Amino acid sequence: MRSGLGPARRCLRPGGAMSAPAMAGLARALRRAAAPGRLPAARRGGGGAGARPWGWGLALGLALGVRAAPAESGRQEQPPAPRGFGAAVERSRDLVRRIKDEAGIPGILVGVSVDGKEVWSEGLGYADVENRVACKPETVMRIASISKCLTMMAVAKLWEEGKLDLDAPVQKYVPEFPEKVYEGEKVTITTRQLVSHLSGIRHYEKDITKVKEEKEKANRALKLTKSHPDKEQKAKEGKGTENTDCVKQKKEHDSETRSRNSKPGRNDKEFEQEEYYLKEKFESVIESLKIFKNDPLFFKPGSQFLYSTYGFTLLSAVVERASGQKFTDYMLKMFRDLDMLSTVLDDNEAMIYNRARCYIYNKKGRLVNAPYVDNSYKWAGGGFLSSVGDLLKFGNALLYSYQAGQFQNKDGKLLPGYLKPSTVAMMWTPVPKTEVSWDRDGKYAMAWAVVEKNQQYGCCRQQRHYASHTGGAVGASSVLLILPEELDPEAVGTRPVAPPRGVIVTIICNMQSVSLNSTALKIAREFDKEKRAQ
Repeated sequence: MRSGLGPARRCLRPGGAMSAPAMAGLARALRRAAAPGRLPAARRGGGGAGARPWGWGLALGLALGVRAAPAESGRQEQPPAPRGFGAAVERSRDLVRRIKDEAGIPGILVGVSVDGKEVWSEGLGYADVENRVACKPETVMRIASISKCLTMMAVAKLWEEGKLDLDAPVQKYVPEFPEKVYEGEKVTITTRQLVSHLSGIRHYEKDITKVKEEKEKANRALKLTKSHPDKEQKAKEGKGTENTDCVKQKKEHDSETRSRNSKPGRNDKEFEQEEYYLKEKFESVIESLKIFKNDPLFFKPGSQFLYSTYGFTLLSAVVERASGQKFTDYMLKMFRDLDMLSTVLDDNEAMIYNRARCYIYNKKGRLVNAPYVDNSYKWAGGGFLSSVGDLLKFGNALLYSYQAGQFQNKDGKLLPGYLKPSTVAMMWTPVPKTEVSWDRDGKYAMAWAVVEKNQQYGCCRQQRHYASHTGGAVGASSVLLILPEELDPEAVGTRPVAPPRGVIVTIICNMQSVSLNSTALKIAREFDKEKRAQ
């Protein structure tokens, strides 16, 4: 016998959502289904005449096929896996979920492109916990220090156009920045040094003694890590013993490791600096120089590496003067040229659609809203918002530019890249005396960390060439990783392929102090492996 629920089922869309007319139709179907006499007595409750009709909840459950609402559990419906990459998506989604759960991340976004095509983008968890707004691919979050990569694109474009000299003193463009003296000697800071963090300009920590202590501690831990396999081998052969100093260093290293892996948003020393939480709104990049321009240099420019977001604040002033436009206007124009329409300034006053909230954990380990900050003092080094889709477009524009010169342009259909291949090659060339905190295999280049191709032993680990940058801001963490395909020069001329060729991965989340680089690399390798198998 017909139950009258057929119209209700027909109202359902494939994903389980209903329009307003569909809801009205469902209500009518439920009233008919639940009316006495509509169904046999046994199905109404088995009491014969006068038996109670179906309950609304049971009728609704049958109409909907007893489907659980995804919003109730905080987990969205899984989008269908792209054709050809289903296994890679499933494995990568599981990995992202593990990271999300382990780190207590409210919401996380992930995007992957293969050979210039976006093959997977997804949001997990909540963009807004209080209002239960789920993450989606269009969600916009703080990208933190990935902003440095965007700024470097502008610097490279101005350099190609002959408007910016990378090796000229910065005072050529920004006379407001005072000339510097180090240990009684007049020194010069150049744009090339700024983009590789070799300028000697401080980061958030003002105490040079503390900075030196931290660098020494980090160097000891790095040396211990690199020498660990050799010590293990010697121990097995009975040729070496571990002395007291080594034991002490190992304990310090283990302590640092535990600190990095503890609850996010609490123990990162960078977030203990007061300047990280500036609330003052700066009207121009020139005005923001007052924070650090009169402070002494921590070392002679070019002699050491010290990661410095303030160096990029000075860089934004250089871009402004070299371009003849406000830095923010120049960057927004560049974003339009790159079709990055969701990438904007992290402006607290502006109405920005799909913007996510930012979160931290307090001292009691409870999730709370991140404190209010104004990032106008560091647009260039950490002041932009973006989506995973836009960051994939940015990565593909760079990869296309990097590889365009390797492809034959027989019919003239191959368009030039936004930058010249030689320019991107220069940007991705490791610079001596630099280091990378998030990837011990890499060196810093020009606003990018770069790992070069390397293999020491047969049938052992192969180190692929890739470029990446991570980001950490108040209530946000991010990574953008580009894994170029290893092109065969002979095959490039014969196969009907075009740039970009490779895998790009980006991950953004609304929780600070989350390390995402290794996760992005694992995901890139999953998609690269599946691509090779096709």
